[in-house]
Amino acid sequence: MGNHGSNLDDILAEDMHHWYNKFMKESPSGLITLFELKAILGLKGMTENANSYVDQVFLTFDMDGDGYIDFVEYIAAVSLMLKGEINQKLKWYFKLFDQDGNGKIDKDELETIFTAIQDITRNRETSPEDIVSIIFQRIDINREGELTLEEFIEGAKDHEDIMDILRELMDLTPVLLIIVEGRTG
Repeated sequence: MGNHGSNLDDILAEDMHHWYNKFMKESPSGLITLFELKAILGLKGMTENANSYVDQVFLTFDMDGDGYIDFVEYIAAVSLMLKGEINQKLKWYFKLFDQDGNGKIDKDELETIFTAIQDITRNRETSPEDIVSIIFQRIDINREGELTLEEFIEGAKDHEDIMDILRELMDLTPVLLIIVEGRTG
């Protein structure tokens, strides 16, 4: 994991012109569709959960909801993931986790997302059920079984172990490295 930091530093050191060239090489039209994103990342034969997660990531990056990720949305997403302030990242995570868009996240939504992430990353050190259980034990003070944006942000910030779990699970470095360096193998 030691070289993870140097890869991130390299990604951050890339200038905007280089990012633009990479983006245009992958998508000459200047717009990336969901299908193209999956092709760029080499995501084939995914489980239904993993597929659903990638769809949700796409929808959160497609800020204007037009069905495409343009260069500005792409750079905003990359910048948020690499350099974003913690409140911004937590708001993005919440939007990603809130699959039904009702303004709250429940255990099923979190478990679905974490299962999908593990299907993609193959990192199964802790089960999604255990992760969700830890998050809800620490953050869901009222024991309602769902978290609002405010509860999620404040609760996560108040518990370093929750922040560590989220940082590890939501680390998009492998995805960004694929975009920057191209899929190998």
